[in-house]
Amino acid sequence: MLESNKDSAKLDAMKRIVGMIAKGKNASELFPAVVKNVASKNIEIKKLVYVYLVRYAEEQQDLALLSISTFQRALKDPNQLIRASALRVLSSIRVPIIVPIMMLAIKEASADLSPYVRKNAAHAIQKLYSLDPEQKEMLIEVIEKLLKDKSTLVAGSVVMAFEEVCPDRIDLIHKNYRKLCNLLVDVEEWGQVVIIHMLTRYARTQFVSPWKEDDGLEDNEKNFYESDDEQKEKTDKRKKTYAMDPDHRLLIRNTKPLLQSRNAAVVMAVAQLYWHIAPKSETGIISKSLVRLLRSNREVQYIVLQNIATMSIQRKGMFEPYLKSFYVRSTDPTMIKTLKLEILTNLANEANISTLLREFQTYVKSQDKQFAAATIQTIGRCATNISEVTDTCLNGLVCLLSNRDEIVVAESVVVIKKLLQMQPAQHGEIIKHMAKLLDSITVPVARASILWLIGENCERVPKIAPDVLRKMAKSFTSEDDLVKLQILNLGAKLYLTNSKQTKLLTQYILNLGKYDQNYDIRDRTRFIRQLIVPNEKSGALSKYAKKIFLAQKPAPLLESPFKDRDHFQLGTLSHTLNTKATGYLELSNWPEVAPDPSVRNVEVIELAKEWTPVGKAKKENSAKKFYSESEEDEDSSDSSSDSESGSGSESGERGESGEEGDSSEDSSSGQESESGSESGVEDERTAKRNSKPKGKSDSEDGEKENEKSKTSDSSNAESSSIEESSSDSESESDSESETESRRVTKEKGKKTKQDRNPLTKDVSLLDLDDFNPVSTPVALPTPALSPSLIADLEGLNLSTSSSVISVTAPVFVPMKTHVLLHRMSGKGLAANYYFPRQPCIFGDKMVSVQITLNNTTDQKIENIHIGGKKLPIGMQMHVFNPIDSLEPEGSITVSMGIDFCDSTQTASFQLCTKDDCFNVNIQPPVGELLLPVAMSEKDFKKEQGMLTGMNETSTVIITAPQNFTSSVILQKVVNVANVGAVPSGQDNIHRFAAKTVHSGSLMLVTVELKEGSTAQLIINTEKTVIGSVLLRELKPVLSQG
Repeated sequence: MLESNKDSAKLDAMKRIVGMIAKGKNASELFPAVVKNVASKNIEIKKLVYVYLVRYAEEQQDLALLSISTFQRALKDPNQLIRASALRVLSSIRVPIIVPIMMLAIKEASADLSPYVRKNAAHAIQKLYSLDPEQKEMLIEVIEKLLKDKSTLVAGSVVMAFEEVCPDRIDLIHKNYRKLCNLLVDVEEWGQVVIIHMLTRYARTQFVSPWKEDDGLEDNEKNFYESDDEQKEKTDKRKKTYAMDPDHRLLIRNTKPLLQSRNAAVVMAVAQLYWHIAPKSETGIISKSLVRLLRSNREVQYIVLQNIATMSIQRKGMFEPYLKSFYVRSTDPTMIKTLKLEILTNLANEANISTLLREFQTYVKSQDKQFAAATIQTIGRCATNISEVTDTCLNGLVCLLSNRDEIVVAESVVVIKKLLQMQPAQHGEIIKHMAKLLDSITVPVARASILWLIGENCERVPKIAPDVLRKMAKSFTSEDDLVKLQILNLGAKLYLTNSKQTKLLTQYILNLGKYDQNYDIRDRTRFIRQLIVPNEKSGALSKYAKKIFLAQKPAPLLESPFKDRDHFQLGTLSHTLNTKATGYLELSNWPEVAPDPSVRNVEVIELAKEWTPVGKAKKENSAKKFYSESEEDEDSSDSSSDSESGSGSESGERGESGEEGDSSEDSSSGQESESGSESGVEDERTAKRNSKPKGKSDSEDGEKENEKSKTSDSSNAESSSIEESSSDSESESDSESETESRRVTKEKGKKTKQDRNPLTKDVSLLDLDDFNPVSTPVALPTPALSPSLIADLEGLNLSTSSSVISVTAPVFVPMKTHVLLHRMSGKGLAANYYFPRQPCIFGDKMVSVQITLNNTTDQKIENIHIGGKKLPIGMQMHVFNPIDSLEPEGSITVSMGIDFCDSTQTASFQLCTKDDCFNVNIQPPVGELLLPVAMSEKDFKKEQGMLTGMNETSTVIITAPQNFTSSVILQKVVNVANVGAVPSGQDNIHRFAAKTVHSGSLMLVTVELKEGSTAQLIINTEKTVIGSVLLRELKPVLSQG
């Protein structure tokens, strides 16, 4: 079938072969036949061939090398999946001779437009490093470049490569630390695990210990009755001694939501991060998440319980509320049961010990003998740890000595022996009882323990001890080696304390031991004979024989086997095995003094600080149109604090992806890939340098623009300054182009200032038709990948925004309103909202929302404002100014901006009056998350060609032919979605284009009329989720008459 000329037969054959591999069958014999098809033009066959080659390239290196030119050609393939697969195969051929080729391929792939290919480049780095460690320095350069990547798809893979190749190069992380913290929520699960472990190690080297703060709190509690002044002084001192670094807090805050992850490894990683770097007062939140994992399969339970066992030794309080979660179930495997016992023992205290002992009584009766024995050991540990129950436990263990099960009895004997060592004088009766058991117990350890106890206490049981020795002498030859050693010891002790009765008996035992097969016993016999039986040869030691044999023995410490595991990082293989595993990276101790935190600052922050005052000065003159002065100050202070900490209000994405909103350079799919965007940046810089001397023409242009849209310049300058003040740019090229554009804006501002002043009185929040800052064609960048959860799906993209694509005015604005608050629910206050389809004045990533408030009562409603907000992670909202009062039957319309992060998630918040708060929410239709763009048919086809495969969704529409006229289709499409019409040279094809508000990803809609009454609706976009939702909404609208 592989030799067939038909692609269908080859495809069927490849599917069968890949199926064989999936089942674990060996398909290596087919390698020559499969490798011939690597040059197939059919993409589906090619993908499957690459899957096969990745599996067998290492085994069949010679044959794979023959096709290396094909792989190199495939690295230039327009399909990103083929490029990535070719790189995977190339890195799987582990032959030193092709290392330079691999190195070149990795470098090229790291600058690829597709995040999926860059992700595979990061994977290839590790393979190349294991093949040739000498390439380390060159690979570090690639890692440094990929660490700057803003794609969530790449982040986890590049950090994995960093951990493998150069885990000690902490300096590479400094500049990317805040970005990694902010992207963490949106990275795929296994990437999250790697990043969290790396950031845990990073935090331990860069921040001071937060545990000093807790020590201070404890001291404060002890001196509770001190005067207020003294207490205040102490509090001030403590504040001076420790203040948590904002970056330290950023990491703790951004990992907290991941405790709710469905992936157990992610939860475990966050738990170990909190354990190792969070203040002790905050680690309590991880206990609930870890207990939740105990519902998982047994392997997950085993790892989680091991880590809880280590934690519960140091901080019992964390898990005490969940004590019942650690009760043993009959269905648990033995390994889980013993770990739960360990944790219950660690959590035992005076308050709960009675409950636990009742629980242990049941466990002792278990059919699982190993578990029953472990329970008896647990009772012994509880008895030593809690002195109040020592006697109770001892009596319980003595009762177990009459148990029918030999293993239970033997374990009880061993534990009683340890307990009696702590209080030897009080328990003569128990020793007598145990001596009687020698006849029935056969377990060597138990027999040895009884003999040891009788030997140690031979003076307290003078009648029984000689008789026990007599019985043991009879059976000496048939006993276990362990028991024989204790018989010899018992004989020696009795010889020294009661030689009248036992002298001959001891000599008889020593003679038996002299000829024993085991050399340990022969050695012990010779040693004891020389020590206790004085003769001419015996030295001075024989005088001290009694002191040597009957010395006071220290009581054994019954400790947890997890006591010393805490020096390994929790959740690691080394912790599980309790030994250092290969590749384990130790956590360093906290530094005494924190290293310089400014190394994590990104260059643009400094530039932002320099120009902010200019922006403020400008605002004082012209900003009264939209903001009150007090709000202006709040905004600027908020934004500057955000830029310093490197994070936004909740997920901090403004700091990472917001900076590109105002720059006018081209970049490829939101990534600052060096090869793709450098030339664009250079062209732009030269263009700006050339335009600088022509101040006059600039100002003339500014005046023309001012005539076209009256307040666009002032509004634009104002909105851009607000947006930019909260940005935290990552790249130097961005920052340079921004500063250049600001200078141009300032020049325009000076020239048009006189024109602007008289206009300020006429502008209101509702004049959004005039506010069209992008009405002239502007070179728009493709923004960075959205840190929303949907961003994972945009990974497999190849698109770049073309320089001729520009945002246009909306074709149609539907006036359909949605109820925000019904007058009955709002006690007379009614609220409706609609989407005006205009660029938002509060931020270029926000969707503009108009809210109309009506007072349907006969009384004045006072202080209408937005209260508490419950927004999904990443979503942001700019609220309207509080309304002092709304007259009876009065109405007012206000504007809000909401950054929905390119998702249809609901924005929930409270609409409050002076007396009440009402829970309301806004859910955007998918069509309102778009901005219409103008583009030529040629550009449309080019972009559509790069958004195929996983980025394309389509469906067939059936309706009457009269519904397929151009005007009807246009009306129906723009009514549902805010898209722009693209001119088409064919009557049967209608094209529409838009971009998403948040990330700027293109949304291309095609309606292609077929014969009869059918048409095909095609949507191409990186945002596959939004694309499929839009498809579902357009289909019924286009189908109906």
